[in-house]
Amino acid sequence: MKKKALITGITGQDGSYLAEYLLKKGYIVHGIKRKSSTFNTDRIDHIYKDFHEAKNFFLHYGDLTDSNSLFNVVNKIKPHEIYNLGAQSHVGHSFEIPEYTSQVTGLGSLRILEAIRFLGLRKTKFYQASTSELFGEKQKGINSFNEKSLMVPKSPYGVSKLYSYWITKVYREAYGLFACNGILFNHESPRRGETFVTRKITMFLAKKILGSKDILYLGNLNAKRDWGHAKDYTELQWKILQQSKADDYIIATGKTTSVRDFINECCKYLKIKIIWLGKGVNEKAYIINGRKKDLIIKVDKKYYRPLEIDYLRGNPKKALKKLNYKLKYNLKDLVKDMLDSDIKRLKKSK
Repeated sequence: MKKKALITGITGQDGSYLAEYLLKKGYIVHGIKRKSSTFNTDRIDHIYKDFHEAKNFFLHYGDLTDSNSLFNVVNKIKPHEIYNLGAQSHVGHSFEIPEYTSQVTGLGSLRILEAIRFLGLRKTKFYQASTSELFGEKQKGINSFNEKSLMVPKSPYGVSKLYSYWITKVYREAYGLFACNGILFNHESPRRGETFVTRKITMFLAKKILGSKDILYLGNLNAKRDWGHAKDYTELQWKILQQSKADDYIIATGKTTSVRDFINECCKYLKIKIIWLGKGVNEKAYIINGRKKDLIIKVDKKYYRPLEIDYLRGNPKKALKKLNYKLKYNLKDLVKDMLDSDIKRLKKSK
């Protein structure tokens, strides 16, 4: 009998990659998407067919703020595995819509766990997409975060994810559910939303080499993140639910890169010569054309968070060992993949 998987957030970056991966594994994949007046399925259009023709991939309307819709979908499918990837996932926006973020990102997880518990689906395995934003700040004497590190979130998004993290552990211990947290550090890809900093950068530079005269405005250039590729991380999500015992895992590369150095890596790949001048909010980047300098990047205070997190680095030792996995992508591979894809997309649209 084929395994059935249910994915919330299936139209997002991770959801689309996970759906592809599970379909290749022979799963029947079900996804939950919110009802919208516009189509937002571009990341999964290549695998979606009309429901009259579908045999192994199905979409259902639902919402993480609506217990009834979640209950009905889970009851109808009775999946072997549930991957809760849905969230209001933009940290900066969570300061502007904190209540909505809490309802979706925090209580959404509880609603799914309650559906599993109430329906008595003891064999259903549950994966909760957690985040490096749980940790919030660098702690004295510690240069990376592991599964036992102190969690001090610094945003409504981080606090909401902290609730999801703990409620998953509570339901595992209280009700014996196979419920796991994957604490994923920043992971990017060509499918990353264009409001996220890495994709803003790659799309901007792709446009720049195709003739754009625009200027890119960014926030904290000194912020350091542990950036991996979403393809690696979605495969590890699946591996977490294949273990004999439910547990929580840090998924990361163990390396950090500043926003400024991410830009430098992109420019290096594109063979663009740039120079940085100024400090703090007055720092700017220029393209060097012979003796001429063209301004391309400026800092704008509005892109700073009310509470900044300057450093996030994960320690994936436990996960890579127990899940028997070696990361396939490094930062250079990620940069190449994102830039090649954005350039191709822009050329096609023209």
